[in-house]
Amino acid sequence: MKEFSLYFLAAFFEILGCYSFWMVFKLQKSSFWLFVGTISLILFAFLLTKVDLEFAGRAYAVYGGIYIISSLAWLFFVEKQSFSKYDIIGSLIIFVGISIILLGNQKLLNS
Repeated sequence: MKEFSLYFLAAFFEILGCYSFWMVFKLQKSSFWLFVGTISLILFAFLLTKVDLEFAGRAYAVYGGIYIISSLAWLFFVEKQSFSKYDIIGSLIIFVGISIILLGNQKLLNS
């Protein structure tokens, strides 16, 4: 469960960081958001190094799925947009996939 928490926290900071740049360059918000975005992206990168997988490529593969799920949560909670049935179905498929990769490889590390 700790691993999923790290991934979701990293995703939050990556999305916040990117969205901060979106707000400045797309929505003409204050350049203060560039500072917020930069700090958020640093936190994202740092948190991703704390996951318990031996290889970066595998950690990034799991993270990619978490990022998709987190992006849809951002869409709903921050941008106030509804999910489509395809968003939900796709997220469930992705969650199964990342669970297999993460939990299966942790078993290998603990053996």
